[in-house]
Amino acid sequence: MTVTAPGVTGGERAPTSTVEIRELECFLILAEELHFGRTGERLYVSQGRVSQLIRSLEQRIGARLVDRTSRRVRLTPLGEDFLNALRPAYAALRDTVDNARAAALGVSGPLRIGFQGIAGYGFMDVVGEFEDRYPGCATQITELPLSDPFGPLHRDEVDTAVVLLPVEEPTLVLGPVFSRQPQYLAVSRRHLFATRTALDAEDLATTPVVGVAAPAPDYWREVQAPTRTPSGIPVPQGPAVGTLQEGLSLVAANRGVMLLCHPTTEYHHRRDVAFVPVTGLPDSALGLVWRGDRENARVRAFAEAVADALV
Repeated sequence: MTVTAPGVTGGERAPTSTVEIRELECFLILAEELHFGRTGERLYVSQGRVSQLIRSLEQRIGARLVDRTSRRVRLTPLGEDFLNALRPAYAALRDTVDNARAAALGVSGPLRIGFQGIAGYGFMDVVGEFEDRYPGCATQITELPLSDPFGPLHRDEVDTAVVLLPVEEPTLVLGPVFSRQPQYLAVSRRHLFATRTALDAEDLATTPVVGVAAPAPDYWREVQAPTRTPSGIPVPQGPAVGTLQEGLSLVAANRGVMLLCHPTTEYHHRRDVAFVPVTGLPDSALGLVWRGDRENARVRAFAEAVADALV
């Protein structure tokens, strides 16, 4: 892509008038990094290619924009002025391209997002950036019950959902997987485990574990509340709950213990519940899923935004 600059009239010799977008991108990144090697890494090109792009831009403008020595890189006064003028113009150009792309893809209308667990700041930042990039697409956030992670998708109540893994539903597509976190055991402050600094998965065989109620599928419930330790010893089964708050209330009453990911323990800090790290279990993880027969441009664009920011 090229941008044609105004020519110079009269007998004055003009620099080349066509500016390449790649040269402008390279200059903007170099102005941030002030290092040719790091600029090349961000652009996925060699350091020599960065030098070539900057030289080409300077030739088109007719003056030096960057002073380079063996020790440092800095912008010339003209380079500083050019940077201040270029940044808003480049941002406006990028927004124009993004809006046109959104219109071509049909990325407009509501996007209903279900979320299981904690919608942390990182994820909400992605939602905000997605709305900024696609202003015609308004998002709606819905909390999913612990005991029904996939039902809202099957019933077409949400377009896409963030759920705890695993996902083995034949009609659902598993997109980006993110937020891999160690598991913790929530226990009552009165429980013997409350004074421990760490637990092993085999310790689950000695205390009832709060389970997840139906309609969550059996394979998914087994991962969230194992019925056997990794060595095969049966785990006592505690009451089954439909929501996280129900489970934490039972834990506080010392009716059982409950496995949770680390961010959930930080968000749901309680004085009557202790959270102890557990070794010997796979990390928990979240995945973005949607129905294969309901996939559309909005869902694909959101999955791309999640993958770019969180994976």
